[in-house]
Amino acid sequence: MNNHSYPTPEIIEVCLLAGKLMMQNGAETYRVEDTMSRIASAYGISQSHSYVTPTGIFFAINDSEPATLIRIVERTTDLHKVTEVNSISRKISTGDLSPRAAVKELSEIERGPLRYSNHVQLMAAALSSGCFMIMFGGVWRDFPAAVLCGGIGFAAVQYFHRLVKVKFFSEFSASFLIGLLAALLTIVGWGQMMDKIIIGSVMPLVPGLLITNAIRDLMSGHLVSGLSKGADACLTSFGIGAGVAVIISYM
Repeated sequence: MNNHSYPTPEIIEVCLLAGKLMMQNGAETYRVEDTMSRIASAYGISQSHSYVTPTGIFFAINDSEPATLIRIVERTTDLHKVTEVNSISRKISTGDLSPRAAVKELSEIERGPLRYSNHVQLMAAALSSGCFMIMFGGVWRDFPAAVLCGGIGFAAVQYFHRLVKVKFFSEFSASFLIGLLAALLTIVGWGQMMDKIIIGSVMPLVPGLLITNAIRDLMSGHLVSGLSKGADACLTSFGIGAGVAVIISYM
């Protein structure tokens, strides 16, 4: 394809929407920029420039056109959507999709639900909490307690995040609730090793993907994105630790 086949605004819209979807759902910064560049190249744009951060994307296709900005407010983890965007990018590279058709498919991905519903995520978080507790040296007697604490903690972080759009508050409140519930279960005799129950229960809240992406971005030379993601991960980890520390300090 050549750059005279399609209007420039349509090409820019495709690139920005693809980049936005990837960044919102847990993709690395360098992968987002590479995908946007490949899409522009497939539509005949030989030179394109993108600057991607966790909160926004700047994109321009040549020196004569002004740069376009798109804001990223909500971020989550859904690698299935990232895979779907990559699939559309490959179709564009082979010439199977026009910009309008690509925007339509990308918009359907954006409107689509998460790969796994909240109920499935809740069950997975609860079960994995019990497994983490065993992995860190806990006893099988505490498995039900860890499952209960982990499930309630994961539900709490989702509820508090909808209630107050402050990530630190939701992580702190959820970990505080996990610590309090683990302490109560231990006191009444339904739990034996409070520390192992707490460790297993907070593991689903740990920002593992965020830490990994921060390191990969730093290694790829994306210093701003890497540092900002690292700071986000550290703040989340501090919130989890602080919530648990408040409970332990009074035990």
